[in-house]
Order: sequence, then structure tokens, then C-alpha cells
Amino acid sequence: MNAPSFPCFPSIPRQDGVASAAATGTQSAPVPQNPLYFGATSRRATEASDGAYLVPDRMQLRRIREYLLFTLLRLAAFINIFALFGVCAFLVWNGLSALSWEFLTEAPRNSMTEGGIFPCIVGTTLLGLGSLGVSLPLGVASAVYLHEYAGASRFARSIRLGVNNLAGVPSIVFGLFGMSFFVIACGFGISLLSGLLTLAVLTLPVIIGTTEEALRQVPVAMREASLALGATQSRTIVRVVLPAALPGILTGGILGLARAAGETAAVMFTGAVFFSRKEVDSFFSPVMALSNHIYVLATSGTDIDKTRPLQYGTALVLVLLVLGMNLAAVILRDRLQQVRRR
Repeated sequence: MNAPSFPCFPSIPRQDGVASAAATGTQSAPVPQNPLYFGATSRRATEASDGAYLVPDRMQLRRIREYLLFTLLRLAAFINIFALFGVCAFLVWNGLSALSWEFLTEAPRNSMTEGGIFPCIVGTTLLGLGSLGVSLPLGVASAVYLHEYAGASRFARSIRLGVNNLAGVPSIVFGLFGMSFFVIACGFGISLLSGLLTLAVLTLPVIIGTTEEALRQVPVAMREASLALGATQSRTIVRVVLPAALPGILTGGILGLARAAGETAAVMFTGAVFFSRKEVDSFFSPVMALSNHIYVLATSGTDIDKTRPLQYGTALVLVLLVLGMNLAAVILRDRLQQVRRR
């Protein structure tokens, strides 16, 4: 019985209309060329051949542009780092001679030209930690409401706009607000309570912004999984969302603490005084602050030239104190992350 025969399909023509002899093993007849097909092919081939000379030029331009942009970024980073190390080196060079055990543990005396800055260290620490204790819960609660409940409503957008505007308001405005509201209207007077509440209002926009951004980084699948297991929305936020966003929340607290510890204008009208003989024994006692102490020594001292080393020493202590509080907060954040991973 003869084998069935199948129709033979013509082989794919090349541009010269000749079938590939290597593919078929025989010489096939020329196939008529399609002028439209081969015209398009020839045009693409021409464009490809022209592009072969244009691609290296374009790539070279891109590389040059990329190199210039990265050079500008490196230059900007170098300028910032150089400025930071320059300021720190200047403070260390001029203020290291003023540091001593007496300078760190005693109160100022002899019209603040002698003695130490211990009350200023205590006052700055109380103002910074107290403002953080007030602003962190309020900021986290506000961010949770804006992101988890308010959503993209018009009311939420207006609140976010107000928070962003408050983040750019100068600190002297917050100081005047604290003096008019906390000191006069509420009757707290020049006290630790007025100062820390003013600093809490000052740092509140920073904490709200960073906390809301941290909440955005939590995957939606984690919320959906918790709700699918029967948890309520409030329980999901407390047990799932907030622990996942904890590193970002603590970062916002660190930024707020650093800003509160270095503010001058916000506390000079509300909680800080020129000099105080008594120790801080209540929230209604006035305090001395390092930033305000530097300002007083540099502008209103009895002998400004004589107190110049004390000014640099106080500034150096303020930088070290802020650095120490930031490091403590970072270590606490890392420890909490390790505990959560376990």
C-alpha cells in the first residue's frame, strides 16, 4: 500500500526570492516577491541600519547626562556632610576646654560667668521628653484616624492640608501661641507645663506625617487577613497595623524629640527663664533650657566675651544631649523590632 502523500508547502523565501537549499535539500523555483512585504522589510532594515549609527550616540548622551546628575548628587551630599562635620568640629574645638565635671553638675553663679549648666540639662531633658509624651499619642491617634477611618474624604484632605501648613510655620509663631493660650488664657504661667505643651504642638505635625506614611507602608493584605479571621477594625489596627508600622512611628518620635530639644523661640516665652535658684519640683515651676541659655549668654550676658567658652561648651552639650536621646530612641526601636520578629 502506497504511503499517503501530503501537499508540499513552499519554503519561506528570502529577499532574493530563492528558497533555502539547506532547509529543503533541493533547488526550488523562485517565488514571486510581494512588493509590499519586502518594501516594508527593506524600510525596516534601512531604519535599523541607520539606527545602528544613532544608538551609540544616544547611549553616550544618556551616560553623560547620568554622570552629570550623579555628580551633582554626590556634590550636594558632600556639601551637607562637610557642613555637618564643620559645625561639629568648630564646637568641639571651641567648647571642649569648657567641659568639666563642675560644668556639668553645678548651677550657674557670679552672673552666669562661672559655674555649670546642670539646671539647663535637666530642663531641656524634661521639656523634650514631656513634649514627646504628649505629642506622640496624639499624633499617632490623629494619623490612625486620617488613614484608617477618614480615608480620602474632603474633611481628611483639609486636615492634611492644615497639618502640612503647620509643619512649615516658624517656631516663634508657636511660641507666641503658647504664651497667649497656655500661659495667659489657661493660667499656667511661665512653667514647665506651658513649655512642653507648646513644644508638643510644635512637633505634632512631624509625628502625624511620619506616622501616616508608616501606616501607608503596611500591606492591605494584612488588614484583609485579620478582618477575614473575624477581628474588628479597631482590633486589627491595634494588633496588626500599629505593630507593623512601629518602626516608622518611632522614627517620627525621634525627629520630634530632636526638634523639641533644640528649640529656643518656642520656650523662651512659655517655659524657660533667664535664671532660677530653685529646682524643678512641679509642672508649674519654670525651667532653664540649654538653647535659651545659649541665647541669653550670647545676647544679654553681663560679660559676653568672658562667657564665650561657656557658650560653646553649652552648645556642645546640647548637641551631645540630642545625639544621646536620638541614639537611645534608635536602640529602643531596634530592640522592639527584634522582640516583634521573635
